[in-house]
Order: sequence, then C-alpha cells, then structure tokens
Amino acid sequence: MMSGPVEYTIGELSKRLVMSERTIYRYIETFRDVGFTVIRKERNVPRLITTNRRGLDFDSLVCFSAEEAAIVNGLIDSLDQGNALKAGLKAKLAAVCEQTPMARIIANRDTAEKLNLLSNAIRSKKKVCLRSYESGNSLTISDRLVEPFSFSVNNTGINAFEPASGICKTFTISRIGSVEVLNDLWEDEHLHREKPTDIFRMSADEYLEHVKIRLTLLAKNLLQEEYPLSVEYITQVEPPEHDSKEMWLLETDICSVFGAGRFVLGLAADAEVLEGPILKEYIARMIEEILIPDFLDRH
Repeated sequence: MMSGPVEYTIGELSKRLVMSERTIYRYIETFRDVGFTVIRKERNVPRLITTNRRGLDFDSLVCFSAEEAAIVNGLIDSLDQGNALKAGLKAKLAAVCEQTPMARIIANRDTAEKLNLLSNAIRSKKKVCLRSYESGNSLTISDRLVEPFSFSVNNTGINAFEPASGICKTFTISRIGSVEVLNDLWEDEHLHREKPTDIFRMSADEYLEHVKIRLTLLAKNLLQEEYPLSVEYITQVEPPEHDSKEMWLLETDICSVFGAGRFVLGLAADAEVLEGPILKEYIARMIEEILIPDFLDRH
C-alpha cells in the first residue's frame, strides 16, 4: 500500500489494516532497517521507494501474470544448461507466481484501488460486493455478492463464485463500479473452480475442442508475440512435400472459435487448420460472409 499508485496517510493505513498508528510506525522503521527507503510526503503520507524508478510499485516487481511468467520462463530456458543460476531462477519464478497479482503500474486511482481490495479479499478469504457491476450478458447494472478467488490470465478480470447463481464467473475489472470487502468469510470454497482459459485468452465452462493448426515462420512468431502462453504448444514439423518452407504445428484446446478464428483469418496464407471441425466451420462461414457480398457488389 505504501508503494502502490494509491497514496495513504498514516491514519488511513491504520484504519484499513486495523492496527494502531504506533504499529504502523514500527513497520516503517522495520522497512528502513532491512534496506528500503521510506520518504514522508505532505499530509503525513509515507512512500516506500523500491527502485530508482518511482513509477514502479512494489507488487509489479514480484508478481507476474501467467503470460509474463511464460516470457520470463522462456528467457530462463534459453540460458546455457551449465549455468549455475538457472535452477535458482526457476525456483524463484515458481515461488513468485504462486502469489496473488495486485495492482500494477496503473495511473487510474479507482482501478488500482479495486485491484488492491480484491487482492486483499482473496488473501483473507472474504466475500466482496461488486457495486454497480455492468453485465455484458444481461446488459444490466447491479450489485453482485461474490467470493473472489483468483485473477484472470491477463489480470483484467476477477474469478469469483456467485452464491446467488451458484456459478463461478469471471467479472471484468473495468465494469466494476467499486469494491466493498465484507467481514463475511467464504462459505463455498469447495465450489471455487477457475473456468478454462485457452491461449487466445478465451474462457468458457469447458473446452470446446482440440485443434491442430499448421503455421509458417511468420505465423509462429506472431502467435508467440501476441499470445505468449502458446510457446509450449508449438512444435516444428516437416513441411508438405510441395513446400520447402519451415513449418510449425500448434496443437491445443480452445474454449471458443473467436480467438483462434480471428488469428487464422488474419493470417490466412500462413495458418492452416488441420484438425478442429468446429473451428473449420466457423472460418468457412466467415470467409463466405466476406466474399459473397464482395462478389455481388462487383457483379
């Protein structure tokens, strides 16, 4: 809280953390003793400086999203096998990624506040009320009582169990008006289930189908850059007999045709769906919708 984008006075820290101001001061001295720099701003606001770049908050230094972790993991893998630091880096990455992501480098105070409150609620296993949540499905605005338990793959949503519907859902952070952390503890932890999310960031109650997509070097590179989690599902394969270009195969499960379909349609000459009847049918339908109007306009 002292290093994030939201600034708190000593009094506000005391109230939010339910501890005396004297205890807050003792913690600040402890931070100083172990090497952190603490400055005192106007209005008695203590700030914890963790790097020379004051725009970085402490949590952004130690917490990774799944995609960020995949990139860092790939960089570690590229080190020489004999590198003595490699095993230690892997272990530290695994430990860090078990932590709950909190507010990152966010200029918007309201968004940072929501992320911090949700993260605290997850750690303390408390229920929250998502005030004035704008639903994209029902097109309504209402308060939602939920038990939040994790953040989505790219940290734009919160995974939570909703007692009223008895369903685990992903709520988009930007659609939450405000977050109120309640004193009530979780009651349905045994029902907490994260919905599957595919490498294209699409989620659903279950995977739709297994697909195989042949990729050129261009498509492979673009896929890895746009969707870092795809790296572990790509292997190099022999190209077709009539083609001497290097080829790769993406083999993975998808939750929806929209993410994979958008990627393949955007690289039609460099990505070919080999397996996945539902995805194939979707792409064929989209191509038909694009080509037929164009054909009629020209004739």
